[in-house]
Amino acid sequence: KDGTVEMFDIKNHRMFLKKTRIETIRPEDLYIGNTVNILSRQMNFVDYGDDFTRARLSHKKERTLGMIKPDAMSKMGQIIDLICQKGFLITKLKMCQLNRNEAFQFYQEHQGKPFLDTLLNFVTSGPVIAFELMGENCVSQWREALGPTDSAIARSEAPQSIRARFGKNKTENACHGSDSSSSAARELEFFFPSNGPSRQNTAKFTDCTCCVVKPHAVKSGLAGKIISSILEAGFEISMLEMFNMEKANAEEFYEVYKGVVQEYGSMVAELTSGPCLAMEIRAQNAPQAFREMVGPSDPEIARHLRPRTLRALFGVDKVRNAVHCTDLPEDGLLEVEYFFKILGR
Repeated sequence: KDGTVEMFDIKNHRMFLKKTRIETIRPEDLYIGNTVNILSRQMNFVDYGDDFTRARLSHKKERTLGMIKPDAMSKMGQIIDLICQKGFLITKLKMCQLNRNEAFQFYQEHQGKPFLDTLLNFVTSGPVIAFELMGENCVSQWREALGPTDSAIARSEAPQSIRARFGKNKTENACHGSDSSSSAARELEFFFPSNGPSRQNTAKFTDCTCCVVKPHAVKSGLAGKIISSILEAGFEISMLEMFNMEKANAEEFYEVYKGVVQEYGSMVAELTSGPCLAMEIRAQNAPQAFREMVGPSDPEIARHLRPRTLRALFGVDKVRNAVHCTDLPEDGLLEVEYFFKILGR
């Protein structure tokens, strides 16, 4: 709570880092699977240090699966923004296209029910966005945020709920949520398998450019607002996935700036400081058109010259400037492939 970090090397029984104030780390960043930067070292959280810590923290870190269904994909930014406003932490996220067999496997508990065929047709009719949510009593809290299954009932009984605001009926009800801890574990494993290949992504690799919402903007809960701004400007987001970047990958991705941009080292540090959100953006002449929308790399300059651009609206400084976008038109496809063919395999 005082913003300090202390590290102990269990293997060698020695102090690794004395109590030190680290401004960039918050209590909510401390969860299994996350990556943080501590004094320029990238640290991965793989397990709890002891049973006492596990008992104290694990109930606050309950996980559940959420999914934006095909009918609400155009509202993805608003829904992600609402999730952040309600205090949930999104720890994994991926846009996928399910085939019928996969959808049947996912909805196996509805086997034999009369509505199953309609549900399968609907959920395979377009892309979905699956995400892992984390928080205290997360399974029940997310169910409550969703509201009743039937959107019409939700509008009368829980008018502020997600299904009331974004759903149409009982099937096209905007979002899915796991109904129990055991369902959550199974459904999270379905979309984010601990080993083996993951679900098919939706990247098209044509007429595209790359956008990355940087970790500082993700941590500040701005991802949903940024996505909404992109969609409202008429761009298509054809693929979206959350990544925790390794330092070597960040250096490789930013290699074109090495020795050219003074902030190269700081840019790498920012990109590896927490989860980022990579997107394939599609439009006619996508790299140039999207770069116009992103604005100058320095948000201060952007606020004076191009006040409606993404960096003017959401950026802090030249390094924490909200989003990365492809600078050179010929690199648009290469950067999209880097995330969704190489890292996202």
